[in-house]
Amino acid sequence: MPDKAQIKRWQKHLANERAEAAVYRQLAARKAGEEREILLTLAEAESRHEAHWMGLLGEHAEKKCSPDLATKIKGFLARHFGSVFALALMQAAESRTPYTTDADATEQMSADERIHAEVVRGLAERGREQMSGNFRAAVFGMNDGLVSNLALVLGIVGSGVSNSYVLLTGISGLLAGALSMGAGEYVSVSSQRELLDASKPNPEAMTAIPALDVDANELALVYRARGLSPAEAADKAAVVIRSFNHPSAASAWEGNLGSNEVVGSGAAAAISSFLFFASGALIPIVPFLLGLSTTVAALIACVLVGLALMLTGGVVGVLSGASPLARALRQVAIGLGAAAITYGLGWLFGVSVA
Repeated sequence: MPDKAQIKRWQKHLANERAEAAVYRQLAARKAGEEREILLTLAEAESRHEAHWMGLLGEHAEKKCSPDLATKIKGFLARHFGSVFALALMQAAESRTPYTTDADATEQMSADERIHAEVVRGLAERGREQMSGNFRAAVFGMNDGLVSNLALVLGIVGSGVSNSYVLLTGISGLLAGALSMGAGEYVSVSSQRELLDASKPNPEAMTAIPALDVDANELALVYRARGLSPAEAADKAAVVIRSFNHPSAASAWEGNLGSNEVVGSGAAAAISSFLFFASGALIPIVPFLLGLSTTVAALIACVLVGLALMLTGGVVGVLSGASPLARALRQVAIGLGAAAITYGLGWLFGVSVA
């Protein structure tokens, strides 16, 4: 007979399997086609694991047990925020399955969970690619605003100047940094797009296809230059030549050449970076707008920025499938560490000038 500890552990596993199956079904309800089918298949696999624990529990399976907090969060995200955050959390959960060390779980269940992690990783990758451009600008913009303006403000505080000078410096840092970040993102994304455009197929080259020597077929060289083997290049070139008079010839030409990496809009990245840098840079100067003493305002600014850095670090951790807490603490350590250094430099130069 199982002891109380085993029964409690089995009930927790059962609750988690039920909740995770529900997450996959909720995500599938938002999808169509292949992604929906994959998610529903994962839900069925979780149901098989559920049946295993129900068999061990017997009559104890009827007792209600709450799933882990992390599993509840996944369900909340799946219901309200779509798939990217939920899939990232599911990837981390499947990768850290407890079944590898649980003697009551079968070897097949442990293997299932490891494979599920790779399936979810592939599904999550699509969402990450879609949001990577503007999201990167937003997160980095806010993080830079938080750290750079806090460091600037504390450096001025360390020099011993009055509250009004600190506030003026903080506002100047906000405007200068936001404009610089916005301009830099626009130039960066626009330049990347221009470089990729330079490698795209030239549609005018299609006009030369009817005049090609079918036997020599130099069109195959185009595909070989794009990385295909000689045999593959010859096959694709033959298909394009045969279908040239077909209405879809243009799409066949461009499709066979492949597509370049999709990048975000330069204007969208610039606006996103500007707004998020400004919002991040505003946080360190808010306490100085309240008429508090310089010391109190500086301490409150450090607390507010620390909380904001934990938030941005946690979000990055979730989306990357890593530990949110570890990423959050890393962000805080880096940000407040940089601010402490500038405060020390401000104090040192302030004393030397005095």
